[in-house]
Amino acid sequence: MKNNKQNLLLIFSRNPELGKCKTRLAAIVGDKTALDIYRFLLQHTAGITKNINAQKHLYYSSTIGKNDIWDNNGYDKKLQSGNDLGERMTNAFRYGFDKGFSKIMVIGSDMYDLSQDDLDDAFKSLDEHDYVIGPAEDGGYYLLGMKVLNQDIFKNKNWGNKTVLKDTLADLKNSTIKLLATKNDIDIYEDIKDIEVFEPFIKDIKI
Repeated sequence: MKNNKQNLLLIFSRNPELGKCKTRLAAIVGDKTALDIYRFLLQHTAGITKNINAQKHLYYSSTIGKNDIWDNNGYDKKLQSGNDLGERMTNAFRYGFDKGFSKIMVIGSDMYDLSQDDLDDAFKSLDEHDYVIGPAEDGGYYLLGMKVLNQDIFKNKNWGNKTVLKDTLADLKNSTIKLLATKNDIDIYEDIKDIEVFEPFIKDIKI
């Protein structure tokens, strides 16, 4: 599939390092298992994005990976910059719009409950809406898309708090918004304990 040169998907990814990813999950399952689960989620994200109808910018948290699961020809690899998540997303969106993209979306890399069709449909929804947002069960969002940079929605947010989605929607009260299905991102043990695909990772965990 030829990628749409007007669509840009931003993928924010934490470098998979022992003891530095999925720390709330690691508190229950241990650092090694948490890292294994995160690497599994990275593989899933790479799988659902490799053929998406968009250009892709992959933003690493600390160092840019060279020989990892992300194809150097399919992903334009960059480093996140900013003091908090809001600044880092603002800078990534600004760079994309400065490069001439007309529809830009951001996702994380820990969403097992997300598919390529979800992403393609979200881009299409921007044809008729100013914004597209995928609400997360924890009160945040797993996807955010727009057609014009609005950096105000990234300011004055308590990132990681259950009020992020509510506060973001309040900032957009005069805009047209497409709300996607609510989905569950993977942060804590309760997010995975009843999902069959994660059973091999946690079968020996005693709670």
